[in-house]
Amino acid sequence: MPPKKYSKTKLAAFRKSIEKRLEAVVNDLDDIKHAIDKDTSGNASMSQDSVYSVHMADAGTDSYEREKGYHFMNRETDYYKYLMKALERIDDGTFGICTICEELIPEERMLEVPNATKCVQCKENEKLNI
Repeated sequence: MPPKKYSKTKLAAFRKSIEKRLEAVVNDLDDIKHAIDKDTSGNASMSQDSVYSVHMADAGTDSYEREKGYHFMNRETDYYKYLMKALERIDDGTFGICTICEELIPEERMLEVPNATKCVQCKENEKLNI
C-alpha cells in the first residue's frame, strides 16, 4: 500500500500558509531587534562609567528588558527554523506524515502547527513516556 500523503493542492495551501507565517516571524524579529536597539542606544545604564549615576533598580529593569528581548528573539528564530524545515518536508514529500506511526497527521493540526512532525496521539504518548 502506498504511503499516505497530502494532495499537491493541499500542500500548496500549506506552503502558502507557512510562507505567510514566515513573513510574520521576520516582521516580529525586526520589531524585537528594533526594540532592543532602541533600549540599548543612548541608555546611560549601558555605559560602565555611568552605572553608579543611575539607580540600581533602573539598571536592573533595563537589563531584564534586554534579556527578555533576546529571549523572544531566540524563540522567534527557532520558530523560523522549524517553519523552514516544514517547507523542506513539503519539498521532499514527508510533510504531514507522523515520524512515529507514519500515519497522516490531521489537516487541522497541520494548519495550526505547520511544523508538527507527530500526530497528537504519538506526541501525547511521547510526553507520557509510553
